[in-house]
Amino acid sequence: MNQTKRPFLKAAGAVAALAATGLMSAAQAAGYPDRAITMIVPFPPGGVADTVGRPVAEAMSRALGQPVVVENKAGAGGGIGMRAVSVAKPDGYTILMGLVSISTIPVADEVLGRPASFKLSQFTPIARITADPTVLAVRADSPWKTYKEFMDYVKANPNKINFGSSGNYGTMHVPMEMLKLETGTKMTHVPYKGAGPAVVGLLGGEIQALSTGPSSIGGHVKAGKIRVLAHWGASKLESMPDVPSLKSLGANVQFAQWSGVFAPAGTPEAAVKKLREAAKAAANDPKVKEAIMKAGSPIMYMDAPEFAKYWAEDAKVLAGVVKKIGKVD
Repeated sequence: MNQTKRPFLKAAGAVAALAATGLMSAAQAAGYPDRAITMIVPFPPGGVADTVGRPVAEAMSRALGQPVVVENKAGAGGGIGMRAVSVAKPDGYTILMGLVSISTIPVADEVLGRPASFKLSQFTPIARITADPTVLAVRADSPWKTYKEFMDYVKANPNKINFGSSGNYGTMHVPMEMLKLETGTKMTHVPYKGAGPAVVGLLGGEIQALSTGPSSIGGHVKAGKIRVLAHWGASKLESMPDVPSLKSLGANVQFAQWSGVFAPAGTPEAAVKKLREAAKAAANDPKVKEAIMKAGSPIMYMDAPEFAKYWAEDAKVLAGVVKKIGKVD
């Protein structure tokens, strides 16, 4: 064979292979989904991501005609599960039920001088499902019946209060660090593997306080086991209308713990479209609304374009907060 033709034939073969791959991807996307989808929840059962993720996954299964199976992959404040999705094959068969900590973990990696667990650009936002301010919770049998009583004790007893979280720089840790910075107080941070274990730690007396989403503790509040002293929101909580905001009590801090569905970046547009439609159907599903509201959280749905804008703005604010917090043990 003429030596000059070989490079041309190789190039032509490569182009043909790429074209075939593109056609195959398009065909696969057109038939999507044709098997079960895995929804990674990067925290243990019992936390906000799990409480929201399970009813949403069930409703998305009905909309897509294929099972959406929840897999709890906990650790590192949600970082392990989020990283797993960030590097997953972008075919629409692995999705994430993420929390606001998706925005704080990469900044925390930078602050701590370690390699980034993932980048925000590795995810495609599908839909926001909820957006609750976190609440300051203590045991119902604790001596503090108001935020003032609690804060008076904290100020008089530096580092005597242990507060729990789902992990360093996570959605339960950041708001407490914001409160410490605002009030000039000292409390001791005790990280757990997720909100569920942290709530168990509070109920068991391992810790004295925590900041978490209402859905993580709603049942315990109704059962008279946990008392909520304040919240990090800007207005009244629908699920807890009698609980005051920290801002109204003189502490100028706000924090929203939102939950949202993500796919790996590069997921075919056809698959993303179907996931968006399924997420919207889930957010409007009466069973989902009832399940999440029963846990203490209203649906605060946003479709991908609006959610992407919200996420970018929120991530920018939180990056500044994490850098201000700096290195923590």
